Amino acid sequence: MVSAAFSDRPLKKLCLFDVDGTLSPARQTASPEMIQTLRALRKKLAIGFVGGSDLGKITEQLQTGDTNILDEFDYAFAENGLTGFKLGKPLPNQSFINFLGEERYKPLVNFILHYIADLDVPIKRGTFVEFRKGIVNVSPIGRNATIQERNEFEALDLKNGYRAGLILALKEKFPDYPLTYSIGGQISFDIFPNGWDKTYALGIVEDENFEEIHFFGDRTYKGGNDYEIYIDPRTIGHSVKSPADTIRILKKLFLQD
Repeated sequence: MVSAAFSDRPLKKLCLFDVDGTLSPARQTASPEMIQTLRALRKKLAIGFVGGSDLGKITEQLQTGDTNILDEFDYAFAENGLTGFKLGKPLPNQSFINFLGEERYKPLVNFILHYIADLDVPIKRGTFVEFRKGIVNVSPIGRNATIQERNEFEALDLKNGYRAGLILALKEKFPDYPLTYSIGGQISFDIFPNGWDKTYALGIVEDENFEEIHFFGDRTYKGGNDYEIYIDPRTIGHSVKSPADTIRILKKLFLQD
């Protein structure tokens, strides 16, 4: 039985969404049509996002005007749910550095920086390693790349496998580290403790006993950062090609009337 918090929703279901490529283009703002679609959907069932980025970056993409992003979603999960909110109230969080320890973290990040320094890619910008509360994000060209540079690198990465190559090197160098390496977005990949992928958020919503949990994501292939939650038996997974595709599926499933 769903709690009183969601008793006003006709459908006792939850829709969870990846952010980049699902609700908005990577690192760009969501369209007015997407925002209106989500607001209409929320009148029928509970909604939430599960992004790999920190809350600040997700807010830049999904917040409109003076609205508070935490007021627009029932669940807000940043960094795969390691930083979370339910109905605007913070949930317990987790720390990457507390899990791994500084003495093991430093060799990891030193190896990454040396590897990237020697990597022959067309451009390099700033912020190659971004330390977040529960995740370390790594980008071979740097997170300061422009939208155009991100698009160009994504195409080159599909051809040359820069990110996949670095992940393989990390697995070989640190085989005893209990870490998962997950490609997401256009230019980077995430590193986090095993089990701290997006399925982490599912454990948080279990107490509501939703009849169905639908997940929408674009990186649903093995190695993508939506894969684990997409195939999890607790979810009904929807693989999307773009934010427009997300809207199309939502209208077909829940917004026909």
